[in-house]
Amino acid sequence: MRTADAQAPVITVRERYHNVVADRWPVTVMPQPEELLSSWLHRLAYANGVPPKAFARVLGLNPGMWSAALDLRLPADIANLLYAKTGVAPNQLAAMTLSQDLPGQLLLPLRCSGHRDGSAWLQFCSRCLAEDAEAYFRRRWRLATRVSCTQHGCRLRDRCPSCNGRIAVFDQAGLVPQHNCVACGYDLRRAPVPYISPATRALDRCIDNICSLEAIGRSPLGVALIRRLLNMPSAAGGYYKTMMLSSLSTAARTYCAERLTSPSEWPVDYATDDEKDRKEHRLRRLIPPTNDHSAWTELLANALGRRRGRPMVSERNESGIELLDLLGAYARTSPGPGRRLVQELIGT
Repeated sequence: MRTADAQAPVITVRERYHNVVADRWPVTVMPQPEELLSSWLHRLAYANGVPPKAFARVLGLNPGMWSAALDLRLPADIANLLYAKTGVAPNQLAAMTLSQDLPGQLLLPLRCSGHRDGSAWLQFCSRCLAEDAEAYFRRRWRLATRVSCTQHGCRLRDRCPSCNGRIAVFDQAGLVPQHNCVACGYDLRRAPVPYISPATRALDRCIDNICSLEAIGRSPLGVALIRRLLNMPSAAGGYYKTMMLSSLSTAARTYCAERLTSPSEWPVDYATDDEKDRKEHRLRRLIPPTNDHSAWTELLANALGRRRGRPMVSERNESGIELLDLLGAYARTSPGPGRRLVQELIGT
């Protein structure tokens, strides 16, 4: 029985949850090394209990490939909103986009034709995803020139091995981690690892190291190199010789790289031991140090052009170094296990 002086309970109308936490979203997710902005946005949405497809409305965007589009261009109003709600600084957000230090012409397009050999917009390494504390996608997995994982040396994938669907986290309507296929739910961390030859991995590393904005921006031949990289299928010959590199799937691009680095695709060398020694001496004299990005841009452009009978982009490479010789020389001047691997495979 309540006494007369007992204080009656006071019932008040509280603020809506949205208004209580309006200054910050409940959970903040920190960007990971080399993480793609769309990957971080998907993790942020999941951590706050919002499916990625619905998170587009939170940011005031239309559905579709909303997060992939932000990778290419992050509007200032969206950046300011994300900063206000997460505390992640604008420079950190900008560092996750693709606009700063990756050649735009070499990015995989934001489309998928549905054809088995057609390009998809994003690739992944199942080993990386499995080893991550929280699986995330890397920026350089958007490059058409990238077909292998730098860390694990295995070939990348661009489709779910269960249903052959592309990576489409932005279209996920359920609250599911981004390493699960949107179409069939398959855990991409369990995807089998496709084989890729050591020489192709070496070409992949060589291109990746040379094709930074720093290297291409400093060299007047950067545009020529990009053009010849996009025409790698023509230089390789075979099934895809009429296609552009960026229009092909990861498997098809790997096929082209394998042809370019296969000794059987090159004329048999009947040189004597003395001639081979002279060739080796000449290579050592002509090959620049690995930090001379401009020179390597030129050498790689010339080597790729020779496969198509194209003229040299400059006169520095007067002797016309072949691609396999160039890779061998690059391996010798580069530290790490890749050097030994390439030397064993292509006999340099």
